[in-house]
Amino acid sequence: MQCYTELTPPTAVTHSLSLPFLSASANNLVIAKTSLLQIFALKAVLTDTVPLNGTSTGSHRSSTNVPGSSTALTGTLQRGDRAPTTKLVLLAQYELSGVVTSLARVKILKSKSGGEALLVSLRNAKVSLVEWDPECYSISKISIHLYEGEKVLRNPWEPAEDDNVSYLTVDPRSRCAALKFGARHLAIIPFHQQGDDLVMDDYDPDIDGEKTEPKLSHGKGGEEEKMAEKTPYGPSFVVSMLALDPTLLHPVHVAFLYEYREPTFGVLYSQVASSVSLLPERRDTLSYTVITLDLEQRALTALLSISNLPYDMFAVMPLQLPIGGSLLIGGNELIHVDQAGKTNGVAVNEFGKTSTSFSLADQSDLGFRLEGSLVQQLGHESSELLLVLGTGELAVIGFKIDGRSVSGMAIRLVSAQDGGSLLLAGPSCASLVGRGRMFVGSEDSDSVVLGWSRRLDKLKRQRSGLGVDAGGAVATPDLSDVEEGIDDDDDDDDDLYASAKTEEKPKQAATTMDASTHSDEYRFRTHDTIENLGPIRSASLGKPQRQVAGTPEGQEDTGLELMTTSGRGRAGGLTTFYRQIESRVIESHSIPNATRIWTVSIIRASDGLSSERQPEDLDNYLIVSTESEDDLRSAAYRLTPSGLEELKDEDFEPDAGATIEVGTLNNGTRIVQVLATELRIFDADFGLAQIIPLAEEESMEAAPKIIHASFADPYVLLVRDDESVMILRADEGGELDELEQGASLRRKGFRFGCLYDDSSDVFRLESEVDDEDDAGNVLMFLLTVGGGLQIFRLPSLGQFVYRAEGLSLLPPFLAPDFWRRSQAKEDLREILVAELGDASHKTPYLVLRSGSNDIILYQPYHSSIPGRPDTTLHFLKIPNPQFTKTSLPSFYDADFENNRREPMRAINDLNGYSTIFLPGQAPTFILKSASSPPQLINMREKPIQCLTRLNTSKCQRGFAYLDQKGSIKFAQLPADCQYHTGWVTRKIAFGEDVHALDYHEPTATYVVGVSKQVDFKLQDDETHPEWTLETTTFLPQVEQGVVKLLDHGTWSIIDEYPLSPAEVVMSIKTMNLEISENTHQRLPLIVVGTAIIRGEDLPAQGRIYVFNIIPVVPEPDRPETGHRLKVIAKEEIKGAVTALSEVGTQGFLLAAQGQKCMVRGLKEDGSLLPVAFIDMQCYTSVVKELKGTGLCLMGDAVKGVWLVGYYEDPYQLRLFGKSPSHIEVLAANFLPDGKQLYLVVADANGNIHVLQFDPE
Repeated sequence: MQCYTELTPPTAVTHSLSLPFLSASANNLVIAKTSLLQIFALKAVLTDTVPLNGTSTGSHRSSTNVPGSSTALTGTLQRGDRAPTTKLVLLAQYELSGVVTSLARVKILKSKSGGEALLVSLRNAKVSLVEWDPECYSISKISIHLYEGEKVLRNPWEPAEDDNVSYLTVDPRSRCAALKFGARHLAIIPFHQQGDDLVMDDYDPDIDGEKTEPKLSHGKGGEEEKMAEKTPYGPSFVVSMLALDPTLLHPVHVAFLYEYREPTFGVLYSQVASSVSLLPERRDTLSYTVITLDLEQRALTALLSISNLPYDMFAVMPLQLPIGGSLLIGGNELIHVDQAGKTNGVAVNEFGKTSTSFSLADQSDLGFRLEGSLVQQLGHESSELLLVLGTGELAVIGFKIDGRSVSGMAIRLVSAQDGGSLLLAGPSCASLVGRGRMFVGSEDSDSVVLGWSRRLDKLKRQRSGLGVDAGGAVATPDLSDVEEGIDDDDDDDDDLYASAKTEEKPKQAATTMDASTHSDEYRFRTHDTIENLGPIRSASLGKPQRQVAGTPEGQEDTGLELMTTSGRGRAGGLTTFYRQIESRVIESHSIPNATRIWTVSIIRASDGLSSERQPEDLDNYLIVSTESEDDLRSAAYRLTPSGLEELKDEDFEPDAGATIEVGTLNNGTRIVQVLATELRIFDADFGLAQIIPLAEEESMEAAPKIIHASFADPYVLLVRDDESVMILRADEGGELDELEQGASLRRKGFRFGCLYDDSSDVFRLESEVDDEDDAGNVLMFLLTVGGGLQIFRLPSLGQFVYRAEGLSLLPPFLAPDFWRRSQAKEDLREILVAELGDASHKTPYLVLRSGSNDIILYQPYHSSIPGRPDTTLHFLKIPNPQFTKTSLPSFYDADFENNRREPMRAINDLNGYSTIFLPGQAPTFILKSASSPPQLINMREKPIQCLTRLNTSKCQRGFAYLDQKGSIKFAQLPADCQYHTGWVTRKIAFGEDVHALDYHEPTATYVVGVSKQVDFKLQDDETHPEWTLETTTFLPQVEQGVVKLLDHGTWSIIDEYPLSPAEVVMSIKTMNLEISENTHQRLPLIVVGTAIIRGEDLPAQGRIYVFNIIPVVPEPDRPETGHRLKVIAKEEIKGAVTALSEVGTQGFLLAAQGQKCMVRGLKEDGSLLPVAFIDMQCYTSVVKELKGTGLCLMGDAVKGVWLVGYYEDPYQLRLFGKSPSHIEVLAANFLPDGKQLYLVVADANGNIHVLQFDPE
């Protein structure tokens, strides 16, 4: 049962993978955001760069926050340089029924797209094999492998399968995949492959005889070959690691290795459980074993084993040539193991030498903590690795290579000036996406596309790459490598053992790839980012700033804003969520009875820019259509820095009637005014150049009226109320002439239409009739009365080039031959083809508007025709979860003139976005960025009769709209906001971990609990004199909390209250507490619960703080600093205060402290008097009261949820009921429904439980 809706899709990237997925030559990036799978392409664009503060830590120049731009490190690039930048373009996304635990690529013998297949593993030991289906432009499921119910022997004291993390590892040559599930089980999935080329390289005709044709790598005769034609995989089987070696009791990590003829993987394991407290007894407990797999015999054989490894190793990373072997990653060290078992290690902090007896090189001065770090090779042929630390810092690992042997390794930290601090938090995954490009995903900060280059490479590019030609234009570099994202590296098969080709590479690289190179050779910069709004630890509802300042008269404003925590470490901060767009109004003008507006940007012939617009592309005129009870008029205004100036002396006639549409032709030198029965063409100075009447004067009343017009230079499409269309074309002099129509157009029956200039040839539609006078690639889309689609390629009007009569059925895949018998046809009213996107990437969409005002989006794509090299145009329906709020009257309704609705309008370059606006009672923008799907977001001000693009010196790349009062407002989209989730979001950076927050309504401020990392050092203690002998400089770190007061208007910190070391804020609540037992006065106070964490060997303690926000004299030039935090109560608690809630009717608070929940009252002396309590069990994660009832919900992080009743006479807490099973409660709340009471609980596995309290 689907009983809920996600407010936002997942944004934290958990896994990533680069592979040729859409085709054999494609370069795609697949990322997983828990249960959301997204597929990207990589696009290269040229971006301006500018250094910051005169250093090399530059950023992309973005004067008005153009969407699609990103911060970047420019290295030695100077001001005005243009650098190739890789951007991510979203192709498709899918919601999965499960949480992704691994992604892997597999080469299969035959796929629908010709590319590779994708393996996706989910929780509960489930694996799905999917491929790309070009016919449906979607993923296609090949198989599902489920091992959750596998009958395997398991000790009764072992953890359940659900408590073990399952993950995938795949053989580099795609011969098999292994799923590690349970405590120590492997599920092997064989894949059919052609014969091993490396084996055939060893062929000697004098010894081996006649050469045979390659067979399937694990074939068993004809039956196996027939099975390969049906499925790309063979029967899977499950093996226990104990069957190989009884000492494999505690496997840590498993990964397939390179350079082996047979599938071979490395296992990091221990025979006994590792423990920090037992280091004197169990020092080096881990072992590493290389195991080869015989798929035919289903047998495992150990090749080599290395024992006595440090206890803190946690990952095995296989390495390609020229390095080879594998890298073992630990918390304090890195160890390389080559194919022969030779080891080289390096300690990265002082504990790396003291905690192990293993031989390690000493680089303890680095002071690295490798927990949560990630290692990725800097290119498929590189002998250096990129180390991303848990803090986001970057380091380069270099190897000293002698032939095919590694003799040493060294680590160098990348400085901040070279981009070493670009990442703000630890990584979750990393994937190479091309030469010098890597995608780094993160669950704690934004995911980024990193680029790097060497100093020598930059010098070469400066000399020969970015030059200036004789005409002064910047020469565009060759971006083919970046666009394709494909390295010149050979196929992975060439990197395997016994390959003659790869033997030459390490010999050549040995002269330059050694540990003596310096990290300043690398310059890193950010190419693109994917915003992450998580992790969300706390959330609070507040009033937007407009409500604090006062809502304008006549407007009702009841909306709220949602404030949440986001990020960790240096990426920590807050995120505000708004449901609607709050435009920033620049100026306002009142024009009585205005109904429609247009802006016009023209080019005069004297400018000498007849072929292209001026760089500013500023608007010159504003056209207004007015409508009173007995008069229809139009007016033209000149846009000036001082305001609007009405045109009076020009040839523009206000009495000509109401304007239907306005556009420009002939490269912006002609203005076309469309009236109901005629067209007027003006020059750049509004001199009348041509009048085209559509009917004779004596038959003007009976003539069909124009109801809509569409422009695409040099064509004009007119749609009339008799269901006919007219197409006109402008010649080189700007004169308009009607094009001759074919029989299909003369039959009429068209409800709506639009023109689209397909300059990028996305639709790939060619007319069967060759026209010598063909100009451009302008397509005409017509919506028939029956709900069909017809496309014409202008100027040919004899026959359509595409027709889909089943459009009104709204199929998920629209094809020309689609049709089914159905009475459920949609009443389609409008059609618009326009581009959606940002400055990085935009693509056309087919947008439909129905009679019920629903919006339907289709994306064009091409599908191959079986047996032919040609392709055919199809349309993919894009999901739109937004429901309509108002219906749309028909053009043919009797009251249409009184309830007319403006058609959809395409707007280019709206603060960098190419968007579509829907006017009406619920005005809506359709916004899309390159890395997100289209989103429909409403505007706050409503209704809006009309909206048009506006670009002036005062309002750059903004818009002008007509509100319900007839005022014309010039506005812009809010700055620093994102729209990719369907909400208007804005981030507020703190640079620290944010744990909790709450809104204080009387002062319109937020109280935020943050923490920072501080070094922990043992204090002098008489009972522990040995503490004074501590000599370590690599000190552990603990959190120290701070309570901060955030001003809502300026988003600045105006006060803070530091806590003790190791004291962390656990909960913040605004409560209306009683402050006097005599007067019973109440105040809205801030209650903060903290925990003092002193280590695992000492019990936790806590404190309860009660703050009041008082007014003070503000600082000079900072009026927002007129409030301060004042402590009015501070109570020491035995146990951590993990949750808080207001309770009862007497102004008391309920606190979860340790293993108790206690009701306390605030006394006048500043103490908190306990009046009632109830014993809990483990860890109380949530406490809530159903206001005014005394019913309290208490959630335990281990045991489940309790329902407790609070009584005030006498004071007591009484248990009413418990959850029937154990639930790991992370969040819970009440859900009352009439006289029924339900509880909604979210557990640690992402499940939502709905419980009902029924005492009867």
